[in-house]
Amino acid sequence: MSSQVSTECLVIGAGPAGLQASYLLQRAGRDHLVLEAGAAAGTFFTRFPRHRQLISINKVHTGWDDPELNLRVDWNSLLSDDPELLFTGYTPRYFPHADDMVRYLGDFAVKNDLPVRYDTKVVSVTRPDDFVVRDQHGMTYRAKRIIVATGVSKQHVPDIDGVEHAEPYSDVSVDPRDFTGQKVLIIGRGNSAFETADNLVETASVIHVAGPGSLKLAWQTHFVGHLRAVNNNFLDTYQLKSQNAVLDGHIAGIRRDGDGYLVEVSFQRVNEVIKEIRYDRVILATGFRFDASIFAADCRPELTINSRFPHLTSAWESVNVPGLFFAGTITQSRDFKKSTSGFIHGFRYGVRALHRILEQRCHGVDWPSRDVAPEAVADAIIERVNRTSALWQLFAFMADAVLIAHDGTARYVEEVPVAHLHEAVARGEFGDVESYLAVTLEYGADHDKVNPFDITAGRTSQQDTSGLDGRYLHPVIRRFRAGELVGEHHLTENLENEWDSEQVHKAPLRAFLR
Repeated sequence: MSSQVSTECLVIGAGPAGLQASYLLQRAGRDHLVLEAGAAAGTFFTRFPRHRQLISINKVHTGWDDPELNLRVDWNSLLSDDPELLFTGYTPRYFPHADDMVRYLGDFAVKNDLPVRYDTKVVSVTRPDDFVVRDQHGMTYRAKRIIVATGVSKQHVPDIDGVEHAEPYSDVSVDPRDFTGQKVLIIGRGNSAFETADNLVETASVIHVAGPGSLKLAWQTHFVGHLRAVNNNFLDTYQLKSQNAVLDGHIAGIRRDGDGYLVEVSFQRVNEVIKEIRYDRVILATGFRFDASIFAADCRPELTINSRFPHLTSAWESVNVPGLFFAGTITQSRDFKKSTSGFIHGFRYGVRALHRILEQRCHGVDWPSRDVAPEAVADAIIERVNRTSALWQLFAFMADAVLIAHDGTARYVEEVPVAHLHEAVARGEFGDVESYLAVTLEYGADHDKVNPFDITAGRTSQQDTSGLDGRYLHPVIRRFRAGELVGEHHLTENLENEWDSEQVHKAPLRAFLR
């Protein structure tokens, strides 16, 4: 075998995003290769989450026959044309076991005959002209473009004096018997922290979960990375006075104290008063970040959000390294804690959009579109918002677009990232466009400020077209001309998420379009 391989596009990582990218490249007949450090696809899921229960929804029985609708409640499947390659066929569990994901990803790679090289760890990326990638075996790979899909593979370690005394989430024991009778501090207030706390409720004597800021619950914020109900059993033990607590503050320092540790906690709600608390164990569960160490200085991507993620353009390209693209959870810097690019059910559509961007940019293949008669635009929009899974999952981030030419003809384009849509139209990448409509599904302003279960907050009637209840998902249609917003229309929120009513939905939309 030659010690050097040349390919048009190199994909680094054979997790969900890398496999999704490879599938789309292969279907388009593009020359590419996938490099994976592990022995099989989805290596990340062989270790994480540590307690092996995924919090991504796997709803098998929906009552729908429409595969597009089913993807609204299937958060694990990759996009493909094969109905046998749906994750829902691998397990009936609503919150699946991580091993099911490993099995699914392995089958996805094999059954699609994707060009993956396993046990191939990238150790360096340089760019003398094309990208040059070297693996641990000394093999080199040349490529015009790279799609990095390595995930957030390195633990995020906050700047805490004595943080080295904490046991990282990635390595700490998951056997609750190892904590019997102990007083435990868990630093971090995300799902990994509460997953760990729940595991210790029956054995630890005291558990404190600590972190700055207000604790945010996913059912209220609609961001699935905030604390999920499946992991919040610990909150009951706190509020019902069972020796556990959530500490709102910063950890100022950790130091050894005999067999245990003294931890300085700076409490936010009492003007940063510092209290020293003794613990038997300290666990660090502060999340993960992107590892950029493989990139040489000539092509090292700029990072953002506390250096945790690559800084990206609207086309998921590094802001400072042309030709270096990203896919998967590491693209969440584009909609950080606002939408779902950090999760399979979001980034699978992001990868498909990235593929279309690259097809247009590198191969002259126009974004898929269909002609629509001006008088049929309202019906086309209604049909899509009642079915689309992409706009449903990537709310406020992904849009359908109706492109109106100077001669009045219209084209319907599906699933364009909102920011890219505006830039691409301005650059003329969608051809003759006099004005355009952007169709999104969105929650309203301040949707996370009101408890949706508080009946004193009231709600708008589902037959009332005069106002909107921003706590609930609803379609928004915006009209743009020369990059400027010139009109906006909302379809009324309703419990069924069906916008077919002639009087309530269709007629007002037609009036807006006129």
